[in-house]
Amino acid sequence: MAESFGELLRKCREAADVSMGALAKRVNYSKSYLSKIENDVKPPNANFARLCDNALDAGGTLINAEHAARERPQPAVDLGGLDRRSMLAGTMLAGAGSLIGIALAGGPRPVPDEGVVTGLRTSFEQLRLLGMRTSPTVVLEPLVAQVRTVQALARENPDPARSRLLLLAGRIAEYVGWLSQEAGNEQGALWWTRYAADLARASGDGDGDIVTYTLIREAGLALYRQDGITTIDLAQQAQQDRNASPRTLGLAARREAQGHALAGDRDACERALGRAEELFDSYTVDVRAYPVLGSTAPDPLTLARGWSMVDLGRVDEASAVLDRVLTQLPVTNRRTRARFGARNSLAYALAGEIDQSCATLAETIDDAAQVDSATVRMDLRELSRCLSRWRGHHAVREIFPSLNRVLQRHQAMP
Repeated sequence: MAESFGELLRKCREAADVSMGALAKRVNYSKSYLSKIENDVKPPNANFARLCDNALDAGGTLINAEHAARERPQPAVDLGGLDRRSMLAGTMLAGAGSLIGIALAGGPRPVPDEGVVTGLRTSFEQLRLLGMRTSPTVVLEPLVAQVRTVQALARENPDPARSRLLLLAGRIAEYVGWLSQEAGNEQGALWWTRYAADLARASGDGDGDIVTYTLIREAGLALYRQDGITTIDLAQQAQQDRNASPRTLGLAARREAQGHALAGDRDACERALGRAEELFDSYTVDVRAYPVLGSTAPDPLTLARGWSMVDLGRVDEASAVLDRVLTQLPVTNRRTRARFGARNSLAYALAGEIDQSCATLAETIDDAAQVDSATVRMDLRELSRCLSRWRGHHAVREIFPSLNRVLQRHQAMP
């Protein structure tokens, strides 16, 4: 019979010659709590395992043991029997049908000239800018309508207009997938991501790298399911495409690093981040290339490093990195500020820096409320659980009502 997490924790602690009291101080949990974990009275949580793994230099052993102990059924995504129209009608985006009908009314249209294609791109970019600062439900319906409109134009026209329009439709569909994930609709996110790949293949993919990038997006879905193995596998698959741009390959290596961090493999995480940095450095921006995929935030690799340090239990290092890079984020990119601000506040809380955690959260909470992100709420829920251990602390008492409003607002939505 395999040893329990508690037995393994005791073995790692004794091998490191660290007393239970000393470990409790290092990870900011009580000695009685550690005793309950070691005696299998209480199950561990993921952050506790990461902190202990780092404190005892266990090389990911405790992180992997917590993963194995946790009951974590994977969501079944069976799209067999659902065609593209059925899926569209069955998702939260069903209301877009009326908009699509309006957009496609009026019969065949002339071949779009450069100004028309540019206008369609500009319309998408405006919706994307809006998506950085508000709830996904605000922009999903018009984005879905836009995918169908651009796809219909492509169907009516010959190449090269057809290929360019299909590539644009694929880019918009990929973003719809991302916002579906932000809205908490994982099945819709997976469907739209794969649909984006279908559209890009039909276009020839041009300079867009969309087919390769959709693997990175699927890896991102696995990351938020806390599935490090699938995250790594999909990100590595993406890196096999030698026709992809260095930037896209760098984004794949970045995602791989996050998967290794989730799995507790510090060395592999650092190697993947190093590879990503080399790829980004070798990339020459082509102003003619479209669409630009992935994060538009400054210094995405440093953001990923800060994110990964939390998963590795290196919370002091995470805060130092995230403090620095968060100052570079424009105020208009509320979604990214909310995501990494929440993770930074969590890092401070896990380090026992409660005043700083609450101060960081206070700077983040309005952004989190505005963007209404399911992925940000994952960290906020974990942060709420962590801060509740200090519920008598004055800073926690002050920030908790605002934090609860953000979490309860989503639960109260129809």
